Amino acid sequence: MKTGAKIVTLTLIAAMTAGCTAADRLSQVGKEPPLTAIQDPRTTPGYRPVQMPMPTPEPEHYNANSLWRSGNRAFFQDQRAKRVGDIVTVVVTIEDEAEFDNSSQHSRSDTSNVGAGGALGTAIDTLALPASATSSALASVDSSANFNGSGSIDRKEELKTTVAAVVTQVLPNGNLVIEGRQEVRVNYEVRELIVAGVARPQDIQSNNTIDSKKIAEARIGYGGRGQISAVQQPRYGSQVLDIVLPF
Repeated sequence: MKTGAKIVTLTLIAAMTAGCTAADRLSQVGKEPPLTAIQDPRTTPGYRPVQMPMPTPEPEHYNANSLWRSGNRAFFQDQRAKRVGDIVTVVVTIEDEAEFDNSSQHSRSDTSNVGAGGALGTAIDTLALPASATSSALASVDSSANFNGSGSIDRKEELKTTVAAVVTQVLPNGNLVIEGRQEVRVNYEVRELIVAGVARPQDIQSNNTIDSKKIAEARIGYGGRGQISAVQQPRYGSQVLDIVLPF
């Protein structure tokens, strides 16, 4: 398929998608954005159980005249999350700051001359070239290139909040796979907070909370949908053109 046909096809697809989205938005005029229904995360499309290298399971057995059993991590039972369906509070703390400043410069020039002398040059002057030309300078090529580039990044992000997550899976070594979602609607705008990852039971504090920095394979998403989020996004046509145009 040629480039022009691809651009037309992508434009049509974007137009149809924009039409469907516009219809959905028109149906919600004057209404608050709907909240997502509570559902089992394991039934959502794309969900896959976590698989990681696990140590050899240690069989449990009780010692005679002892309350201790092998495999226990604590002597007394507590109310911290440890089974599928239990709830644990995740304290999300993100303090990210980065600053970069890069610059590059490139310059190149080249000059090449091609000519012929001696008997060959005399023959060329006599038989092939006009009277005003000479074989000592048959061709001259000049080229030059200059490039200057600079870029800078000054980013500072800070997010502090809490969200309750549900234990969706217990791995063979006792680690917990957790996933939590929170939606808050304020003035026609829905804010979403998503947390997922793998946590160690030892990192869960006595008040059943865990710091997000101690969650392995952490996936934290904070965004929203509604009138404000829609205005902040470029139009679909602009996004498609930014992708397909080579300039």
